[in-house]
Amino acid sequence: MIRFHKEGYKIIIIAFALSIAGILLAEKLIEINWLLKAIQVLIIGFLIIILQFFRNPKRNTPLSDTTIIAPVDGKVVVIEEVEEPEFFKDKRLQVSIFMSPINVHVTRYAMSGVVKYSKYHPGKYLVAWHPKASTENERTSVVINNATFGDVLYRQIAGALAKRIVNYAKEGNTVVQGTDAGFIKFGSRVDLYLPIGTKLNVKLGDKVKGGVQVVAEK
Repeated sequence: MIRFHKEGYKIIIIAFALSIAGILLAEKLIEINWLLKAIQVLIIGFLIIILQFFRNPKRNTPLSDTTIIAPVDGKVVVIEEVEEPEFFKDKRLQVSIFMSPINVHVTRYAMSGVVKYSKYHPGKYLVAWHPKASTENERTSVVINNATFGDVLYRQIAGALAKRIVNYAKEGNTVVQGTDAGFIKFGSRVDLYLPIGTKLNVKLGDKVKGGVQVVAEK
């Protein structure tokens, strides 16, 4: 059975209503059969895109304090040592995962621990792979303290099509690896900032599965 994320319920209902109305209206107004069928197929295709975007497949996360799992589905587009200016203000190992519009867009906690920092930043809507997206786009920054890795920051970044980031992390909350951390609507990226020297299990270009695949370990 296909599950949908709660953040998509309203949009799905609106999309269903518009699709039904569009199909019925086309039946009444369009007399050319091939054109009618083409328009109806486009309407159904639009609905399918909305449904697949908000799908929320169940993931069985292997809980472990010695691993960091992929927080989202997508492709690894950045692995590099960078200066993290917002919270750490020192060098960190950045791992960035880009989500296309066809990926599942649920954000999951990459590890268990206590939320130490959670902040929303309004911003631009540059394409998610743009080098300045992580500092200029709409984004949220969350730091989780874990007994094995210490403080780890993840950043949800809106893309060119994303207009709203949902973040469930609140400072002081204890969170569980693999559970819902939020949602980014319509194209985006998530950056992980790990301690220098962290052993990675992924490389550039790898496609990862959120809530399941181990991206780093001790």
